[in-house]
This record gives sequence, C-alpha cells and structure tokens, in this order.
Amino acid sequence: MYTPRAFAEDDLAGLDWLLARDPFATLVTCGGDGLPVATHLPVLYARDGGRVAIEGHWARPNPQATHAGPALLIVHGPHHYVSPDWYVDKAEAARVPTWNYAAAHLYGALQPLHDEAGLASIVARLGERFEPAVGGRWRYDHDDERERRQLRGIVGFRFAAERIELKFKLNQNHPAANVESAIAGLRALPGEAAAEVAALMQDRLRRRPA
Repeated sequence: MYTPRAFAEDDLAGLDWLLARDPFATLVTCGGDGLPVATHLPVLYARDGGRVAIEGHWARPNPQATHAGPALLIVHGPHHYVSPDWYVDKAEAARVPTWNYAAAHLYGALQPLHDEAGLASIVARLGERFEPAVGGRWRYDHDDERERRQLRGIVGFRFAAERIELKFKLNQNHPAANVESAIAGLRALPGEAAAEVAALMQDRLRRRPA
C-alpha cells in the first residue's frame, strides 16, 4: 500500500480500532492461474502485543478455500471526500480535492482448517461476536447433529500477520488551519462517514507536536 510518511501509523491500537469498528474484511490470494482471488468475509481478530491472528471461514466451494500460504487481508475504515473549498489557503496554494480514509493491509500466511472442533469453535465465536449487536440469541449448538453436519460445508482458516501497514490519511500534510476548516466542513454534512472521518482528523490534529 502506498503510504507517505505523513499518513503512516505504527501504533497497533489503530488496527484494534479498525477491526472493532468493522470486522468485515477482504482476503486476497493468488489463484492457480496467477490471477488474484478475493473474498469478503467477517473475521475474528486477536492481538497479543505485536502478534496478530485472524480467523474465519469460507464456503467449501469457494476456490480460495483450497489456498494455503501467502495472503493479504485488507481492513476497511471510514472514508470521505474532502473539498478544497474548505481550506483557508485554497486560492494561494491552488488546493485540489482529496479523499481522506483509514485502512490497514496485513500480509501473512493462511492455514486452512478442516477439523470439526476447529470449525465449531470459529462458528461459535462468530455468533458470540455478532449476535449481541443485533439483539439475536442464536448460539452454535454442537450437540445438534444438524448444526454439526453443516460444518461440512465450510473450510476454516487461521491467518498469521507477518507485516502490517496502517494508513490514516487525514490531512496531516496540511496546515492546522486547513485541517480545522475541513473538519468543520465534514461535520456540517449528514451521515456517519463524514462524522467519523472528522473525528479521526480531530484526533490526529490533537496529536501534532506543539
């Protein structure tokens, strides 16, 4: 991922935040024909210091479910268009439009999982992770033969991240006055995306050295 120094993050708390906010990621591998294969799927995230592990599962017919080895996991954060009209120096600096966003690229190795216990654990923990958010009460029941039988339709995976790139592009390369004005412009817009990007911009502005 192209990441100018101004936008690079080295604090993995940023990755924690991204995956807590949106654990629906994009998993990219190379197929047997050399072409990229991508799957969009919910993931389970765990971090112990600098060690990051991701788990999830594919539908068994998914061609990616046969893959073991190198992979890229893309984590998506909030994003929004930023108008140059918001900048205080727009005329003298000939400012142009841009797009502010946060994202992470995780590079590592995939290990497919086929054992029933491993699959059951992934399915159960996915339910525990997402059901409360929608007020649901579903829980995986390993004693139910029908539910155990459905495990045959999936292939699980573990992904160990070996390199992590965090990019928070939030006008860090602009004067503070421009950032403050762009924050105001975003806050005047409807929608959660504009508010989230504005909040991130405010946070990064607050972190600037005096």
